[in-house]
Amino acid sequence: MSPRKADPEVSANLIVTAARILKEEGPGALSTRRLAAAVGTSTTAVYTHFGGMDDLVKAVVHEGFRRLNDRMTEVSQTDDPVADVAALGYAYRANALEHQHLYSVMFGGASLGGFALSDDERQHGRYTLETLVAAVTRCMEAGRFRSDDPARVAHQMWIGVHGLVTLELGGYLIEPYDADTCFQTLVCGMLVGAGDDGARAATAMDVALGRQKERTAPAS
Repeated sequence: MSPRKADPEVSANLIVTAARILKEEGPGALSTRRLAAAVGTSTTAVYTHFGGMDDLVKAVVHEGFRRLNDRMTEVSQTDDPVADVAALGYAYRANALEHQHLYSVMFGGASLGGFALSDDERQHGRYTLETLVAAVTRCMEAGRFRSDDPARVAHQMWIGVHGLVTLELGGYLIEPYDADTCFQTLVCGMLVGAGDDGARAATAMDVALGRQKERTAPAS
């Protein structure tokens, strides 16, 4: 018997609740029974709205990348495209720190309710790179980065920041080479490696850090 047509509100509630359980308790805590109890429904609801845990896995992964994409696209374009690239790096890192367990599942670092990601699901989130590719393109057009394949440069930056964030989440970065210090050094080095002047890259990093602090400052 095929599942009934899902109520979008209930489906969204299941996804959001699954993400919350991931954030607060980790991937090992998420099961059909645990999710149903948290939502206040029966285990049948998971099958009614998703057909099973496999489809719930996909929905949660898609939700994780949607949150990442929202965070990245919140970074506005300014007259300094290099500062915009650095700001995107801050946004990527902040999203990972805010949604740590969800981030781990998105990139296949943890299973979800006993289900691992398929090869297709591992490629799903690539659309989130489009904002970075566009910013890198603007840097090249402005003469701040040397002419190159913007997508390749964006991939290099993604790989670098993703690696740092993974180490940070694992607790491997400690003083004097803590995560903040390493992030500043890494991203500034990538900006210079892409062709920017060292002093201008450092200024761009300061501007991006200021933008990040403004975003996270408590409302007065």
